[in-house]
Amino acid sequence: MSSASEMPILELSNVSFSYPGSRMIISGLSFSVHNGEFIGLLGANGSGKSTILKLSSGILRPYAGDVRLWNKPLGTFRNKDRAKLMCYLPQLLDINVPFKVRELVSMGLYPYDIPPHITAEEALYAVGLSEKSESYITNLSGGERRRVFIAMTLVQGAGILLLDEPLANLDIKYQLEFLRLLHDLREKRGIAIIMALHDINIALQFEKVMLIKDGKILDIGNPDAVLTGGMLKDAFDVGIDIKRQASGEAYISYKENI
Repeated sequence: MSSASEMPILELSNVSFSYPGSRMIISGLSFSVHNGEFIGLLGANGSGKSTILKLSSGILRPYAGDVRLWNKPLGTFRNKDRAKLMCYLPQLLDINVPFKVRELVSMGLYPYDIPPHITAEEALYAVGLSEKSESYITNLSGGERRRVFIAMTLVQGAGILLLDEPLANLDIKYQLEFLRLLHDLREKRGIAIIMALHDINIALQFEKVMLIKDGKILDIGNPDAVLTGGMLKDAFDVGIDIKRQASGEAYISYKENI
């Protein structure tokens, strides 16, 4: 799918952020997200990925700069109105309350007086969890929990997803299932996605990546252009070569470090 929308869905302009009494974590950050884009936010632990997502979602407010959603200042949206347009999924989903899957997915309806076009049952079917609708969320695997929250997002009807390392601590099977689901949502519903990650091999599969270090963008664009040995050395402080198989598929090599 092409990201052909002229006006950005989300735009950060010269955004800076620090906690009280702390050093500047994000400094002069600027980027935009258009309809249907799937952006990998890549960087080492502590590089500022989570903070960028929290600033983009409105959970944190910038010290300086501007965050706009559909060309309106993010801070001017009521919580319910913002929830119809944007959804943030944190890395840690510490859900220890006895909600059933269907109950949690139905919470995506809270911004609406009149329910949107998709039901909880349809959303659960879309993420492959129809048979788990009456299960308690505490009895699900990590991958299943994340799919439940994606189903809630579908019901919520948000056009942009902000995902903070959703693949962390998931088995390879669930990583692949989750990525397949996100690509399907993007293709069929035009949802824009920003996904924080630290796995370079996965980042190579994106159409667009944003490489972060110390709260600043080192580069943004096609992985072939951004994820060079020099840039990765700068971002991760380790020698990394990008190689290609005969099929053209890219992969990383740490050979010089062994």
